[in-house]
Amino acid sequence: MKYKKIKQQFRLVGMKNNGAFADFDTEVPKAAQQFIAKAADYKHLVGTEIAVFESKKDEQHLTGQYYVGLIVDEAPNDVPDGMDVIELNEEYVTARGSINQIGSLHNGLVKWAAEQGFRRNPEAYIVETYHPVGNGDEEVEVYLPVYT
Repeated sequence: MKYKKIKQQFRLVGMKNNGAFADFDTEVPKAAQQFIAKAADYKHLVGTEIAVFESKKDEQHLTGQYYVGLIVDEAPNDVPDGMDVIELNEEYVTARGSINQIGSLHNGLVKWAAEQGFRRNPEAYIVETYHPVGNGDEEVEVYLPVYT
């Protein structure tokens, strides 16, 4: 796995959701499918799929919010009902790999960041972008926010 630290800006149009952190692995893909179906009605909404997640602060923090959406170059003038424009600009540690390895990707990034002396920024959103690679496979790029 190749890990790196970068400053990255994201602009997305997305739908806000809430749920139990323990259920994010099943809830987020369902919410993304619903978003993509709704976005298909708006021809200007095209781009890379993205999800942004509230960071879990501690063991008592059981529910959180997240957005599913699409990366856009410019904020559209007519954002569909139930959707928001979100802009993020943070320092991240990042890595990309198979969607089937998403858990180990997150764990590896956390370990690598700690080894490099980077501290996680729990006030910023965690970002995942999704990239089809053919044969029905998909890769995910994970961005964990860190302090500069």
